[in-house]
Amino acid sequence: MKTHFWKMHGAGNDFVLIDDRECKFPDEDNALVHRLARPKYGVGCEGVILIQPSDTADFRMRFYNPDGGEVEMCGNGARCVARLAHEIGAAPKEMKFDTVAGVIGAECTAKDQVCLTMTPPKDWLLNGELEMEEQKIPFHFVNSGVPHVVMVVEDLKNIDIKTIGAAVRYHPRFQPAGTNVNFIQVTGPDAISVRTYERGVEDETLACGTGMVASGLIAGSLGLVSVPVQITCAAGDVLQVNYTPTEKSAENVTLTGRAVHVFEGEIDLDALEDDAE
Repeated sequence: MKTHFWKMHGAGNDFVLIDDRECKFPDEDNALVHRLARPKYGVGCEGVILIQPSDTADFRMRFYNPDGGEVEMCGNGARCVARLAHEIGAAPKEMKFDTVAGVIGAECTAKDQVCLTMTPPKDWLLNGELEMEEQKIPFHFVNSGVPHVVMVVEDLKNIDIKTIGAAVRYHPRFQPAGTNVNFIQVTGPDAISVRTYERGVEDETLACGTGMVASGLIAGSLGLVSVPVQITCAAGDVLQVNYTPTEKSAENVTLTGRAVHVFEGEIDLDALEDDAE
């Protein structure tokens, strides 16, 4: 089955996007999704995104990690899918689309800029402690569409992201779903830098949209920065997280940043499956 696809990235977080409004993609085949995402056997990406029909919004976004597992939401992927959906006529400039996490609003504000209106954050925990190797490590937590641990550090450059990130991601406290892990450093009165260990990728990612939202929410709630928050990710891109603080949470949460086309093409999914065996 030959399938047309687009390769896009948001802040260096790269995706394969497929227009599946006719629902022909075998989306229950996790192994096929995994092979499509593999750099040497497929197109190579950090997520596969499908545009599917919706009865309640302009379209439905389905997001799969490189391991083939479907997850609730991806902020960088959502910006990319919003831009593409508008360009192919699946949605207007201002749109709403379904995700597993809930309905997301988006607006294509400039040539490659997209502003997302996120789902309300939940499951807040500030100033928690995590027992690791007979130590108590301070952490914060919020679900910004997917679960995120946020840790404040003083030397972001020299953090062992993969080792510490994996230990937290698989910590018994966060099972069975696991968690993403963000390390943040304050760089100005309204600015932070972020590095993220992403579950499903199981390594550091150049950027994680929901992770930047979680980091901005936590940094603001702790009084470390003012809002809106300018966030620099590992790829060097700067995104803006804005929100209205409430007594126990936040509302009107937005994430604004670039969504960039890389290339488009056609791939034979049957051949892909044979080559990857």
